[in-house]
Amino acid sequence: MHKLLRYSLFLAFIFPLKMFGQFERIQDSVVQLYGVVMTADSLQAIPALSVVVKGTGRGTMTNDQGVFSIVVLKGDKVEFTSIGYKAKTIEIPQKLESNQYSVIQLMISDTAYLPVTILRARPSRQQFERDFLNTRMPDDKYEIARQNTEEAKRRILMSSLPADGREAANYNLRQAAQKYYYAGQTPPMNILNPMAWSEFIKAWKRGDYKKK
Repeated sequence: MHKLLRYSLFLAFIFPLKMFGQFERIQDSVVQLYGVVMTADSLQAIPALSVVVKGTGRGTMTNDQGVFSIVVLKGDKVEFTSIGYKAKTIEIPQKLESNQYSVIQLMISDTAYLPVTILRARPSRQQFERDFLNTRMPDDKYEIARQNTEEAKRRILMSSLPADGREAANYNLRQAAQKYYYAGQTPPMNILNPMAWSEFIKAWKRGDYKKK
């Protein structure tokens, strides 16, 4: 019992010292990084430039004067990126004596070379008018929708497109209903039905039975 009590008192005394030592090491490694970012050729401030600590997801941006400030740890790698400039990465020194570190970061312009484009004028006004009148503009969505609502186009779509789930289910239900309705008797022949002949003649005139 006395040994357990002495061991508990020992841990109660050592554990806070250990935690305090770890806290001191972490506090000693924290660095306040601040500085200004400018162009290398004209020393102009670069606003809205990203300053990110690599591998952590933490970062900040420069203000209108190109000034920034961020908390980092010793040994962290900080990347400076902005559109139109080459990315630059710096590393916070491990043996930094102070908890503050200032930098003046110069960014080099990243030049992008595009392929050469040669603009030539039309040889004559007559040729320009001829080419302009003969140029076919692609149909927009409204014109395509108008064409799809034409009667001839709708007949072509109805005969060529497969039935969807609702149409197929309704067709099967109608077939089953007709089968059960005439169960035990001979169904009527549409060859003597004048309405059926009328629909057949209309379909023949429309060209529904022509090969497409």
